Amino acid sequence: MLDHSTTRLIIKEFESVDYLTTYQAMQHFTQHRTPETADEVWILQHPSVYTLGMAAQPSHILQNPDHLSIYRTDRGGQVTYHGPGQLIAYILLDLSRRKWGVKYLVWLLEELIIRYLATLHLQGHRQPGAPGVYVDRQKIAALGLRIRRNCSYHGLSLNVAMDLSPYSNLNPCGYPQLKITQLQDLGISTEFAQIQHQFKLILLEHLDTLAD
Repeated sequence: MLDHSTTRLIIKEFESVDYLTTYQAMQHFTQHRTPETADEVWILQHPSVYTLGMAAQPSHILQNPDHLSIYRTDRGGQVTYHGPGQLIAYILLDLSRRKWGVKYLVWLLEELIIRYLATLHLQGHRQPGAPGVYVDRQKIAALGLRIRRNCSYHGLSLNVAMDLSPYSNLNPCGYPQLKITQLQDLGISTEFAQIQHQFKLILLEHLDTLAD
């Protein structure tokens, strides 16, 4: 694990981490942080797993032929898949200290992804009523957040180079027939470690300055 500190932000990078362990760690961090606790972003991957948001309908998991673990979580959003080759960034911020609302945070995270895609010469876009980032109407990044005590946890996922077949067992994000894409399928062959490094730099460069 590596730590990279700025005045207001610590970014921690992990390798593959069990979903439930990470979920519980986010809850613990948020429950026990104080007004002096530095904000953190955790960048990692998960082994294959399905997760459900608070309002998610279990029926959106159409089948589970590989018997993947399924976790009900306290984030917003519907059902999604996490697996190797997907970059995840968990966003642990004190929103009251930054004077941000949750709508702004959602916009900001989408904007970070769009700006990163632009560095790869890909045009990312939003879709009204469907949080996340899309390329040619295919979803490449998902968002799901929880706000507790005016602090955020959970975060975003960016599909890099993964097996997308588990998405075929879902109505991804609650939308039947939603098409999913990834950087690899859009012609980006950069190694995952380099993608992770590039995205970390985008976070460090823009997470604060976009609020100015």
